[in-house]
Amino acid sequence: MSDILTHIDAGVMTITFNRLDKKNSITSSMYAAMADAVAQAGADPSVRVVVFQGHESIFSAGNDIGDFLNQPPTTQESPVFRFLRGIATFEKPMLAAVAGPAVGIGTTMLFHCDLVYAGDNAAFSMPFVNLGLCPEAASSLLAPRMFGYHRAAEALLMGEPFFAEAAQEVGLVNRVVPPTEVNGYAQAQARKLAAKPLTSLIATKRLMKGDTQAVLRKMDEEGQDFGRMLREPAAKEAFGAFMEKRKPDFSKV
Repeated sequence: MSDILTHIDAGVMTITFNRLDKKNSITSSMYAAMADAVAQAGADPSVRVVVFQGHESIFSAGNDIGDFLNQPPTTQESPVFRFLRGIATFEKPMLAAVAGPAVGIGTTMLFHCDLVYAGDNAAFSMPFVNLGLCPEAASSLLAPRMFGYHRAAEALLMGEPFFAEAAQEVGLVNRVVPPTEVNGYAQAQARKLAAKPLTSLIATKRLMKGDTQAVLRKMDEEGQDFGRMLREPAAKEAFGAFMEKRKPDFSKV
C-alpha cells in the first residue's frame, strides 16, 4: 500500500498521509507523490478542491530523518521543493484536516492552505532551530504575517509545540472539532466548495493571496540557508543526537 493515497470524488481530491507505523513521516518519494498529485489536481478540470489529511492520531511527524539525511534536497527540482512550489502556487481551494502532531512541514504546509480544520488533540510545531536549521516553506514570511511578529518569534525561535486552541486564536486553524470528526468535517466543507463556480473560487483566492512571487523568493532564500546549515556543525550535532537518542550539546557550535 502506498505511503501517500490519492482519491478523487465529487470534485475533491483527497491526499492522505498513510505511513502510520512511521508517524506519517515524509520521505523523498512521498514528496514526489504529493507534488505529482498537486500538479494533477491543478491540471484536471474535474478537480475543484484538494484536501490533505492524516490519521485521527497524527497528521505528520515531518521529515523522515533517516531518508532526509540519505537523500537531502540538493536542487530546486528535488521533490520537496517541487511540492512546496506546487502548494504555494495552487490556484484552487486547498484544505487540511489535522489531528495529533503536525511537526515541521506538517505545520508549515498549512500556511499555504485556504482552510484548516483541527482535532482538539492537534499539536503544531516548527522545531527548525532545535535541529540547527532555519524555517522552510516561506514560514519565516508567512508566520509573522499571520501570527504577528512576537507570536511567530515564539513559535520559530523556541520551536515548542502549540495546540489547537492557540492555533485557532492566531488564525492558522478555522475550527476545532473532535479528532474522529476532523477528516469528515473537512470533506464536508470541501464538497460545499466543489459545488461553487470554480472561476469564482480561483479569482477570489488569487485576489486574497496577491502576488506569490514574494513567497517563492522567500522559499528560495530559506532553501539556500537550509542547505548550507544542514552541512554545518549544529545540524550534524542535532541529527546525531536524534539518531543516538540523546540530548544535543550545542555549547561548542
